Amino acid sequence: MQTGVLRVLRAIAASWWRHKEQRRTGQSAQARHLERETVLRDLGYLRQAATLPNAHVICGKGGTFIHLGWTTVSTFAPIERFPLAALVVARGTTFIDIRPVSDAIAFANLPRVTRDGTVDPEPWGSGSYVSLTNYIDMAEELGARIANDPRPSHSA
Repeated sequence: MQTGVLRVLRAIAASWWRHKEQRRTGQSAQARHLERETVLRDLGYLRQAATLPNAHVICGKGGTFIHLGWTTVSTFAPIERFPLAALVVARGTTFIDIRPVSDAIAFANLPRVTRDGTVDPEPWGSGSYVSLTNYIDMAEELGARIANDPRPSHSA
């Protein structure tokens, strides 16, 4: 793992209000222990994002979500204020920016990205599961911007 990535993860962990409060009240050892656990957890998320074919990050008006199959990591902040998501995208995970999407209802009715590779047959609806590439096609039609596009014809 790159030193810069670890530095960012340590800074994220140290900035948590709980860890700051523990340090302020003299519980530095406990704060360090929890910070190490946080860094290890976040490293696991980075590794999952790099290895799972359907991992992706979505950023909308409701916040930023890292989708890792059966696990989702989220915050109410935009990606610019969610360093873990920014790291995941910087390391190559697909990023779907839905902030430009004006039809929230149509977006909410999109099918879900498959977690285990099982794709439902068409026609797709809000309860269906599709591949990440099909999901990206649908989101893009609604105005979403895509970074780290996994579709061969859209590679940058």
